[in-house]
Amino acid sequence: MRLICLILFIYNISAYVFAQSKITIKKSESFQGAIIRGNLDKKNISLVFTGDEFFEGIGSIASTLSSTKIKGSFFLTGRLYRNKEAQNAILRLKNDGHYMGPHSNMHLLYNDWKLRDSLLVSKDSMLQDLNNNYKAMASLGIQEQKRYFIPPFEWWNSQVASWCKEKNIQIINFTPGTGTNADYTFPQMGNSYKSSNELLERLYKFERLHGLNGAMILIHIGTDPSRTDKFYDQLPSIINDLKAKGYSFVKVDELLK
Repeated sequence: MRLICLILFIYNISAYVFAQSKITIKKSESFQGAIIRGNLDKKNISLVFTGDEFFEGIGSIASTLSSTKIKGSFFLTGRLYRNKEAQNAILRLKNDGHYMGPHSNMHLLYNDWKLRDSLLVSKDSMLQDLNNNYKAMASLGIQEQKRYFIPPFEWWNSQVASWCKEKNIQIINFTPGTGTNADYTFPQMGNSYKSSNELLERLYKFERLHGLNGAMILIHIGTDPSRTDKFYDQLPSIINDLKAKGYSFVKVDELLK
């Protein structure tokens, strides 16, 4: 039974990686109602971090951002905001002045991996789950001035985006092609697994070909224990390398204003 579950998990994740790789941009800032890139005329980048079940890298990330004097943007699920083991680190992020936003309450899958228009949630259930995420944030004294939202699994469609806009919530997502979003993969996933070196190569190749002006680079704050090659450990070198190329790092509310 465990083998069958692992096979099904790998199949679904592989479909996700394939689906995400199909998104391309052509000097565009939006896709399916979400903002995927900021101002192309300025050499500003936002480091965005998402988290749910795994969060073992949160302390290391916070320390790196503090030592490099950079503000990041963190999008966490309601159950992570409520997790007593994570709350001290989350409050540190808040007190350090990072942008704190929602990533859904229970990390729901909104729409089919392959048939993107096929919804798996109702409007009411989706918005109620998101509202519960906001309640968890409020319990820690976190209030957004600009209401940006990264959907669970970084997967949504235009219908979900329109539901959010009715509530004055704007979906955003990583800039497609930067590739770092695959840092959650682990060796048991076979060909879907991407090592940190591969992810760095993808990021720097994208920078050479397209530049990173206005880009949102996504890194997960934690991964399955099966992945021992943690990509967030590369954060200091990424920051140094991109600073050397003349890029500045800003929060998403500054990037998108």
